[in-house]
Amino acid sequence: MTLLAVERIKLFTTRSPLWCTLAALAVTIGFAALLAGVDTENLPTIASTQFGMNFGLMVIMVMATLAITTEYRFGTIRATFQAVPNRSATLIAKTTVVALFAGIVGELAAFGAVGISKLIQSGADLSINTPFEWRATAGVGLVYALAAVISVAVGVMIRHSAGAVSLTLIYVLLVESLVALIPNVGDDIQKWMPFYVVNKFLTGDPDITNRPIQEGPPPSLSSLSPWWSLAYFAGFALIMLLAALFTANKRDA
Repeated sequence: MTLLAVERIKLFTTRSPLWCTLAALAVTIGFAALLAGVDTENLPTIASTQFGMNFGLMVIMVMATLAITTEYRFGTIRATFQAVPNRSATLIAKTTVVALFAGIVGELAAFGAVGISKLIQSGADLSINTPFEWRATAGVGLVYALAAVISVAVGVMIRHSAGAVSLTLIYVLLVESLVALIPNVGDDIQKWMPFYVVNKFLTGDPDITNRPIQEGPPPSLSSLSPWWSLAYFAGFALIMLLAALFTANKRDA
């Protein structure tokens, strides 16, 4: 508990988490407000309110990456490891705090997007009843939390802020999309890419709103069921964390 308290103090005494949180909420809720206000011909759906979810996810992943790389940048990680020689325990505590915070931000963003859409378009049916609707909203926090674990792991392995942030964003924004362009096998590979798979958790089985494909998170054609998609993503996050712990214990701080 002491380690968790220490990491909580570290996280909330720096400016980047605050600004990243505000940015994530602004883009997620802002896009929902924009769609509800501009598209007056179609009432918003639960799925369309989450149009900005991926933009908020990028910001949260940057925040999670900086939470660890700034310690390496300013050398505070050395003092931390001297005070607590068990590096694994320290990094797990940091990962836990960052993931919990990311999950809370995800929930605020998702339900805030639904709320602002209902405020703008009062006639829209935005009640959350079906399993799909619950996953599309409450599930956002779970995805944000696991993505934060991956980001912290990348930060531990890379240690350099610019490099870690660049690698994370390039992978999520480009690699998983471009891999589908590989002849013959690209589509099959993409179906097992972690961020592509986890979109099945948010958008699959079934999206009863029949929304246009451009509204909301992109649908996933993964062969896994929604909850197995989340489990697959969680497994990938765990593997990344274990790799980061192994790396941190094998080299100098």
